Amino acid sequence: MECYTSDSCDSDSREQKTLDLSYKLLDSINLSLELKGIVDEKNCAQNYETILLYNNQIKILPEAINRFCNLKILDISNNRLTVLPDVLKNCPLTSLIAKHNQLTNESLPKCFNTAKNTLKELNLSGNQLNYFPEQVLELTSLKYLYLGGNHIVNIPKDIWKLSSLQILAVGGNQITDVPESVGRLTALQALVLSDNQIEQLPASIANLKQLRSLLIHKNKLKTLPTQIIKLTCLTELSLRDNPLVVRFVRDMTLQPPSLLELAGRTIKLHEIPIRPGDIPNTLLQYLSAAQCCVNPKCKGVFFDNRVEHIKFVDFCGKYRIPLLQFLCSSRCITGSWESREMDANPHPHMMRKVLLG
Repeated sequence: MECYTSDSCDSDSREQKTLDLSYKLLDSINLSLELKGIVDEKNCAQNYETILLYNNQIKILPEAINRFCNLKILDISNNRLTVLPDVLKNCPLTSLIAKHNQLTNESLPKCFNTAKNTLKELNLSGNQLNYFPEQVLELTSLKYLYLGGNHIVNIPKDIWKLSSLQILAVGGNQITDVPESVGRLTALQALVLSDNQIEQLPASIANLKQLRSLLIHKNKLKTLPTQIIKLTCLTELSLRDNPLVVRFVRDMTLQPPSLLELAGRTIKLHEIPIRPGDIPNTLLQYLSAAQCCVNPKCKGVFFDNRVEHIKFVDFCGKYRIPLLQFLCSSRCITGSWESREMDANPHPHMMRKVLLG
C-alpha cells in the first residue's frame, strides 16, 4: 500500500491522500481486508480522495469502500468486475473509471442518484454493454463519457440531456444510427464514432460549434451532410475506411457569374489600371474585395461567385487543412497542382487524402 502526501491521519489536518493499490494482485477478499484496516484501525478513511485499484483480480467491490466519505476519484479498471453495485452511495465521486472489466447492463447500478450532481467523468469502455445505459442520462453534470469497445447498438435520442458533455466516445461498438439530438450537445469538443456501422450523420452535427475532434473512420458512410463544412474548429478529423461517394459534393451548387463579376475578374486578371474618378467608389470597393483562387497555378480571382471545393484529409492536430476551399473556376479543381501539393508534404503518410469532387 502506498500513500502520498502526509502520513498523518490526524482528522484535524484533513490532508487529502491517494491510496494506490494498483498492480497488487488483490482479489475481493484481500482488498476488503486492506480497506477495513484503514477504516477500523487507522480511522483516516476520510482523508482519501483518490483510490487506485487498477490491474488487480477484483470481482466485487467491498462494502468498506463506502466508508471513504471524501472519495472523489476511483479507478477500478483492468479487473474482473462482474457487478458495480451502489456501494458508493456516500462518496462524492467526480471520476469513476471502470474500463476493461466484465460489466454488463444488468450489472450496473439501477441509478446514479448519489453521483448525479458530482460525477464529471465516467469510463465504462471495454466491457460487455449491449446498449447505452439509460441511467447514465441522469448524470447531468457529466463532461467526459467513454463507452467504447462494447456491444452498444444505439445512441439514445435523450442524449441531449447530457448538455455538459465535452467528450463522447462510443467507438468500437455496433452503432448504426446517430440521432439528430446529438447536435444539441453544444459543449462537445470531441466525438468518437469510429469502428461502428454508421451509414450517415445527421445534419445537426453542424451545431457542434466547439467540436475539435471528429473520428468517424471504419464505418459505412457513403456520404456526409454538407453542413459539416461549418465545423471550423476541427483540428482532428478521420474519415478513412468509409465508402464515401461524390454525392456529397454534388449538393454544392454553382451559380453562373454575373456580368459585374466577369468584368471585375477581367480587370484584376489583366491588371487594368483604374484611377479615382474613372468609376464610382462603390465599384472601387467592389474591386478591392477580390479574393485569390487557392490554386497556386491560377492567377484568377473571384468576388461573389466561386466554386466550393470540398477537401477531406485525415489529420491529427499537426496539420490543419480547411474543409472548404474557394476556387474561381471548376477547372481549378483538377490538375497537377493537386499532386504537387501532396508531393510538397514532408509526411505524406500522415495525410491520406480522400478527395470528393
